[in-house]
Amino acid sequence: EDLNTMISDALCLYPRICKSLSEVVMQKTKGNPFFVLEFIKSLKDRDLLKYNFHQRRWVWNEGTIRAEEITDSVLQLLSSEMNGLSDNVQLLLKVMACFGTKTCESVIGYLVDSAEYSAVDDGLKKAVSDGFVERNRKGTFNFVHDKVREAAYNLIPESDRKQFHYNLGRVLHSVCEGKDVGDTILLIATQINHGKEFILKDNELCLPIAKLNMAAGKMAIDSCRHKTAYAYLEVASSLLPNDHWESNYDISLRLSFMMASAANSSCKYDEAEIILQRILKEARCTKDKLPSYFVLSQLFQAQGKVVDAYERCSSILTQLGETIPDSVDPEVVGAMIS
Repeated sequence: EDLNTMISDALCLYPRICKSLSEVVMQKTKGNPFFVLEFIKSLKDRDLLKYNFHQRRWVWNEGTIRAEEITDSVLQLLSSEMNGLSDNVQLLLKVMACFGTKTCESVIGYLVDSAEYSAVDDGLKKAVSDGFVERNRKGTFNFVHDKVREAAYNLIPESDRKQFHYNLGRVLHSVCEGKDVGDTILLIATQINHGKEFILKDNELCLPIAKLNMAAGKMAIDSCRHKTAYAYLEVASSLLPNDHWESNYDISLRLSFMMASAANSSCKYDEAEIILQRILKEARCTKDKLPSYFVLSQLFQAQGKVVDAYERCSSILTQLGETIPDSVDPEVVGAMIS
């Protein structure tokens, strides 16, 4: 009823006359205010909704409108409108589109501190006033609809997207380096990882970006996002040199153990076992191997390989100087406990 009243007022027609048009608009837009306005604009621009001077009223063809694909028509209109926006607003929309459907206010603040993206603050104000973006109570800015984000992302030519993500991530990384930025580190790593091919061309970048992905992986593990963590750690591993166990032993040990833990918690048991076995082969002392022995035993138990788990535990305890009897009876167990 509210939508029909709005359309009735806009077209200066009785509500009963507009009802069929309102029903089609509701069906196409699900009542989303932004899409309602954009859809009606698109109908007018393509003469599917036009003023008839002979009848002195607005007219439309319900059947033709009903056959319209709102996704195509509204996206086309949005793209056309966005292409006419100022450079500052377009930059803001591109940046937010790279981050997803929402962007934290703190991230905008970090970008404003950079020379490359200092104008996004002004762009944000205009994007909000134009109705593309809205601010919510959680301190984030959201696109008003997924399709608005899609249109904004289309402002970046497909051939330039990896480079745009990568540059955005590098600037954020330089601005935030040395600061406690919380979850923003995940955002930074994600943006930079889009341009992995650019990282591999510069050997001096590989280790710092590997460490960045390790930090992102650890943060994801701490929040129990193990699959996400594994993805970051996998990127970190791919950036290390071929001789990393010799040239970067400590990093290799920590990274490999985190990868194995994340894989195990993600039920990627085969991958976890391969990584753990590699640690046991490359680790330089028993102390460095102990955490991997523990996780490997857990992995075997999770797969129902109880004998393998026992043999692995028995082996490491023997290396530590403990004596494991071949068999025990209840009396021996009681004596051991007492």
